[in-house]
Amino acid sequence: MKIMSNSVGRAMLAIFAVLAVAAYSQAQGQPDFSKVEIKTTKLSNNFYTLEGQGGMIGVLTGPDGIFMVDTQFAPLSAKIAAAIKQISNQPVRFIVNTHVHQDHTGGNENFAKMGAVLISRNELRDRLAHPVPAANGTPGVPAPAAALPLITYEGRLTFHMNGEDIRLIAIPRAHTDGDTLVYFPGPDVIMSGDFYRSIQYPNIDRANGGSLNGMVDGLGLLIATAGPNTKIVPGHGPMVSRAEVMAHRDMIVAIRDRVAQLVAQGKTQDEVMAAHPTADYDAKVPNSKETTERFVTQLYAELKK
Repeated sequence: MKIMSNSVGRAMLAIFAVLAVAAYSQAQGQPDFSKVEIKTTKLSNNFYTLEGQGGMIGVLTGPDGIFMVDTQFAPLSAKIAAAIKQISNQPVRFIVNTHVHQDHTGGNENFAKMGAVLISRNELRDRLAHPVPAANGTPGVPAPAAALPLITYEGRLTFHMNGEDIRLIAIPRAHTDGDTLVYFPGPDVIMSGDFYRSIQYPNIDRANGGSLNGMVDGLGLLIATAGPNTKIVPGHGPMVSRAEVMAHRDMIVAIRDRVAQLVAQGKTQDEVMAAHPTADYDAKVPNSKETTERFVTQLYAELKK
């Protein structure tokens, strides 16, 4: 009877924990993760993307185990693991984080406890261990030790797994100062993380070391790495080809030049916003209304300095 009682008690605690997470998420204006479904898309014989809530996940399968890109939010880890089981019975052996944000690293601790080895740039690991304060000044909460990458690299790092090469390429100071481009030459897939998005204006996270010049340079490297048939998987948004990334980079440069001209004329940030330097592109950029002000403000801060 005692064993049954403990089992029931643990089950009730688990149910209450799930309900509490959902209630907290709704109270904080965050997604209700209990309602999120994981969508799996097959891009090649052994490469898949997983789309849930947050950044896009990449999965390379094969007899050596699974190589995974990013982990999304922590409450989704069980659903993500279940989706992976539907495409492979091999364990997740390695995970690379493309940058520090929680919608790409939140599940790190959970997957590390399942046996995965975490990999990132040195800068990303440091950002997880020593997070910047929130916009309202609230101190950041350091990630637990298990969520910190076990392997870090500088420049470039290549894995040889499942008969494939996996190339990790550092993108210095773009979306953040710890960005990684992940290139799978066999399936001909590139995962960019958030220094390229196909659904919004760019986000230069200056608080986490991002920069305008670094983003333009990073997009240039992405374009140079991709071939005419390469499948480019953004951190957010639909898959694209090299042509779309080229158009995106040209857009950034054009808007940058307009803002630079206004800054040179002595315009204030409000005056630059009122001049609407993104006007020619708003209709072409999905969800542009949500990110226009942020992008122009970031450009102003970069160019004003």
